[in-house]
Amino acid sequence: MNIEDLRDYCLSKPGTTEGMPFGEQTLVFKVGGKIFLLIGLEQANRFNVKCDPERAIELREQHHEIIPGFHMNKKHWNTVYLDGGLTSVLIRELIDHSYDLVLKSLPKSLQNL
Repeated sequence: MNIEDLRDYCLSKPGTTEGMPFGEQTLVFKVGGKIFLLIGLEQANRFNVKCDPERAIELREQHHEIIPGFHMNKKHWNTVYLDGGLTSVLIRELIDHSYDLVLKSLPKSLQNL
């Protein structure tokens, strides 16, 4: 999966917006105003996604391409490398999981996007 595919997939999720609140080097995807994925444009070979803490540990143990979130709360965020070691199916699953976690954390009135 490349950055264009990743962007298209994120934007296909209901209620998703994209922006660059941290400057022109970081593309951010949000749902309900909360971040579920960040990707650096200078180093588009990795991105950060939110993850359930227990699952985050399992994923890190199973895949060397998944590490604690770079510049993020390492308990709740993973950095995922797009070096070809992970399947597109797993990458989409990680994005879905992050999106779902953030969506569930929103007030009920914002969850019905």
